[in-house]
Amino acid sequence: MAARYTIVVDSKTDWFGSTTDFDVVTVAEYLARGESKNRRVGANRVVNLCRHTHIMSGGYYCSLLAEARGDIVLPSMADILDLSHKSLYAFLLPELNDALAKAHAKLTEQAVPFQFLVAFGQTEEPALALLGRQLFDVFRYPIVRVQVVEKSPQQWKITSLKPLGPHQVAKTSRLFVEESLRGFARLPLRRKPCRTAPLYDLAILVNPNEELPPSDAPALAQFVKAGQALRMRVDMITSKDIHRIPEFDALFLRETTSISDHTFHFARKAEQEGLPVIDDTGSIIRCTNKVYLYELLSANGIPVPNTRVVDRQSFTPEIAQELMDVLGTPIILKIPDGSFSRGMTRAENLDSLMEGAKSLFAHSRLILAQTFMYTSFDWRIGVLRGLPLFANQYMMSRNHWQIYHHHPDGGVENGGFRALPLTAVPAEVVETARRAASLIGNGLYGVDLKQTPNGVFVIEVNDNPNIDHGVEDKILKGSLYTTILKEFIARIEASGARPAGS
Repeated sequence: MAARYTIVVDSKTDWFGSTTDFDVVTVAEYLARGESKNRRVGANRVVNLCRHTHIMSGGYYCSLLAEARGDIVLPSMADILDLSHKSLYAFLLPELNDALAKAHAKLTEQAVPFQFLVAFGQTEEPALALLGRQLFDVFRYPIVRVQVVEKSPQQWKITSLKPLGPHQVAKTSRLFVEESLRGFARLPLRRKPCRTAPLYDLAILVNPNEELPPSDAPALAQFVKAGQALRMRVDMITSKDIHRIPEFDALFLRETTSISDHTFHFARKAEQEGLPVIDDTGSIIRCTNKVYLYELLSANGIPVPNTRVVDRQSFTPEIAQELMDVLGTPIILKIPDGSFSRGMTRAENLDSLMEGAKSLFAHSRLILAQTFMYTSFDWRIGVLRGLPLFANQYMMSRNHWQIYHHHPDGGVENGGFRALPLTAVPAEVVETARRAASLIGNGLYGVDLKQTPNGVFVIEVNDNPNIDHGVEDKILKGSLYTTILKEFIARIEASGARPAGS
């Protein structure tokens, strides 16, 4: 079942919809509630439908105190401030006008000027649906009236965005607004009695066109299968579906993450909605930059290869020679955000070191220089919520020094793997991986390590580790997927969005 929503209004006569499916209270009642010491943060979902949200008004204090109490409120204080003056949102109008231009061609009979409602991201006119979703993604107001005028015979533009209270909604639009709220709140639908309704909804973000995705199609199918046994509906979503995040109880990123693309925005959006998410934004930030990882691991006594951080501004042949003297040869150069053996080069001498550094400096001011530490395989220890989960040995590619060999023609070759039960892995490897992952957070991580005669060294911690069918699940099989989904369920229930055992 979906989380219970509280609707806050100035007068209970303002709300024209169901009072059975929603808790409807006046703003005076809500403000007088006070903070419950035993209530979990994020346990309450509040829709602020007060008539006024200007500074110091009842609606303003409704959202302000809701955030102070740990409630998830719509609109938030940031939303209220964003739409308080046109000067604060005018810079975002060009993007909305682009969506309006796409609708223009479909609304050939529409007279201008005109106005329309966006209620919880929905519009009454299907041609304006994309614009409605985009507006709600930016301005999380329940009900907004959009004013459109004609800029030229072939071009329209948005002149204003005005939040509305329910008392301002025309009778002909009231059913639309209530249905939009019901869709946003994900109230349970009537289902055939012979089917058991799912208790949880998990979104998995994927990219069907990704060359080396974190999970292959058979593994994704295993997540769906495991979800069915746990009464969890598992849906695949793509980069176009950020507006759907509020439909779900949790988000699982199975697309290679980066702080500079939509994967980070999806994680942030889920966190803003109060949803458990793996990978969380903090883990993405920490793991996708190898310079940060090196500093973090070193500062906490985690053994890493002999490493130097090199700055493009001060890099000279003399510095390069010093690196060779300290690190020996060959030297491995890495950009901070490389993945799958990309963004790395091996320098055998001074000339190749200068050339390799120049190439990588084109992508990042800072790069890493490391002592080359050859092993026939790298350990990968999967860690979930601080507990070791699985173990694999990833072999180096044939006649190559990396696991993945990226050929000039675009082909990719890898060296194979060997899966082992955790009990067969040296204790030092497992414990070092666990310690490294604990510095990042409580998510799902893949810790890469090298085991040498001189000890065990952490190469990196991945926030988005591979879970491929027949590889990472070779030992645990279906229980690997069940364990991960059970972690999501535990987080959903701990957040207060779902009652335990419901």
